[in-house]
Amino acid sequence: MSRAFIERTEHELRPDVERVVATIFLPGQEISLNGESRSAAVLTRVMLMSEDEVDLALKEVYREFGARHDDLDSAFVTHYEAVRHRLSSHDDVTEARALLIGAYFTQEFAVEPAGLFNPSMVPHPDQTGLDEGSTRFVMSVRGVGAGYISSIGFRTGVIGADSVITFDPLAEHLRLPKSMPVTYSRRSFAQQLAEQGAERGDYDFALDSLPPVFSREQLGQAFAVLGEARITRLSATPIIERFRRIAAGHYTVEFPSDTPLDSQILLPRGPAETKGLEDVRFVQVTHSDGSKDYRGTYTAFDGTQVAPHMVRTTDFHRFAVSPLSGPGAKNKGMAFFPRQVRSRYVSLSRADRESNELAWSDDGYHWGTPWLLQVPEQPWELVQLGNCGSPMETQAGWLVLTHGVGPMHQYSIGAILLDLDDPSVVIGHLDEPLVTSIGAEREGFVPNVVYSCGGMIHGDSLVLPYGCSDAFIRIVMIDLPELLLRLTSSERPVRANLSHTWS
Repeated sequence: MSRAFIERTEHELRPDVERVVATIFLPGQEISLNGESRSAAVLTRVMLMSEDEVDLALKEVYREFGARHDDLDSAFVTHYEAVRHRLSSHDDVTEARALLIGAYFTQEFAVEPAGLFNPSMVPHPDQTGLDEGSTRFVMSVRGVGAGYISSIGFRTGVIGADSVITFDPLAEHLRLPKSMPVTYSRRSFAQQLAEQGAERGDYDFALDSLPPVFSREQLGQAFAVLGEARITRLSATPIIERFRRIAAGHYTVEFPSDTPLDSQILLPRGPAETKGLEDVRFVQVTHSDGSKDYRGTYTAFDGTQVAPHMVRTTDFHRFAVSPLSGPGAKNKGMAFFPRQVRSRYVSLSRADRESNELAWSDDGYHWGTPWLLQVPEQPWELVQLGNCGSPMETQAGWLVLTHGVGPMHQYSIGAILLDLDDPSVVIGHLDEPLVTSIGAEREGFVPNVVYSCGGMIHGDSLVLPYGCSDAFIRIVMIDLPELLLRLTSSERPVRANLSHTWS
């Protein structure tokens, strides 16, 4: 394939080891010889310090670390509150001593020293003050830190009318969000419990005590109902644990509204994502009532298992996280369509771990049995297929960027085109890869990989940010009319409706 209609920009986004956040540190994970946790031992030592020693040590902490963070006091207070229950008395804990205790239970976590890659791009919620023909964007990035733990970060900038991309200067410091009150869906709980193999009779009596949408306090009341049933229902205890885990997977966090987006970091919080939030695919979704929000699907990883989760936001400051369920929400790489089709939500799926599939949902959370769209056929995709972000709507059809894995575990980016009214119909495809790794792009933690979690259409250009070998990020500009022409003029026959008609 001629590369005349593809142009790489000069941008390279590389990891910055100085981008750190203050996270909790718990030495109490180990047990000392006397049977007490190390957390208790550390607290005892700090409590034995004189007030002069406390003041001196705290001043030294601020001298060493104050310039590296916006608000160390907030982190220290939060982490002190997390361990204060281990103190026999709080009466003699001064403000300075509480802050110092918090400092001993705090550590710096570098969010991206091991890699910065796999971006997605969407229009920024604020498009004011721009020149005509320009678009402000938000780019999500996957940063990888110690323990190969992945987080979600952001970059912002503007695509000019001439398609020239300018990134905003990075904020000096990073911030973590605050936890906010969360509500739960009884229907979602029931779907996730059933998916885990729980018998309806074991949990229905507890769910029946809850309203359709309930709070954490009301969930506690359901736990009480289950607890009272322990004598007659042997399954009560494991059901309580299932309830707790499902509840922990739902959370809402918020950054102050004046926080620059590129200083915001989303780190793992729920039990299913302790080892990372991987490869988020953001898309702006228009709902049937005309309302809009941003939804990102990501892979939650706990060290052994993966699970699709969704993060929702309207402003990229407040984020609500929920697990996804159903046969279409399996494995990695779900990607939502930007609008409902025939009054239902639609998503790309890869539940079988190697093919591109289509799934639908009535509520956007529980996804039905996926239907096959595309199977590995070409030499560059015979190992497996997947998507490279949410479909993009064009007059010619739904443009889907794909990834294929070939010999030597080389990843390439391709494309297919789906019918607008019936996205189970593949109406076009490329016979060759659109983007493959070249030069320095081949070198990194996972060599010979190009991978994107979503591009953005800007005029006649497809702006595609992509990760290079799990190391850094580049951007390619693709002539959209030419791409659509090539998608619909392939000499290879289109294989549509590999399963059955989507309806």
